[in-house]
Amino acid sequence: MAQKDEKRDRLRKWVDSMGQYEIVSWDRLPELDLYMDQVITFMNRQLEPLAADGERLLTPSMINNYVKDGVLPRPEKKKYNRDHIAMLLMICTLKNVLTLPEIDALIHGLTEGRSVCELYPEFVAAQDKALQETMEWLEGASEADDAGRYRLAAQLALEANIRRTAAARILYSLTDLEKDKNKKEKE
Repeated sequence: MAQKDEKRDRLRKWVDSMGQYEIVSWDRLPELDLYMDQVITFMNRQLEPLAADGERLLTPSMINNYVKDGVLPRPEKKKYNRDHIAMLLMICTLKNVLTLPEIDALIHGLTEGRSVCELYPEFVAAQDKALQETMEWLEGASEADDAGRYRLAAQLALEANIRRTAAARILYSLTDLEKDKNKKEKE
């Protein structure tokens, strides 16, 4: 019984922390360019509430792969600027839902003819709206019985799956992602 109460308390604390969570605004992003280790420290602090216990949402290898794959621009003299940080926040927030090619298509599509500085506040607003909607679902979740929490987990997972599929289909309708995916499957 004590273990069940402890788990319920952990859920309650996480829900409370998510109720306070805000993705960092453009004005609060570091103004000075950062080296890789500084980027990792900053990002992990910002994204900690979104990580599962012990999960590292960003590593130097991941950043290097994002640059290599063209999802993230190359750093200038091994330093990452505000645009890099904003893009990394978007990538890390989306990577549990979309594939890297889908994220790449989404970010490049959204920034076409616009700067990251213009896009990022819209991204933050959309993230905040999604968080508030989810928090409404989570209201009282830690107080619900086990069956109620299982039902809530199932509902949230099903919604996430349908919304992920819808997002991917929209991206496929806008890009050559489907063609590229089929081409890779044939190889």
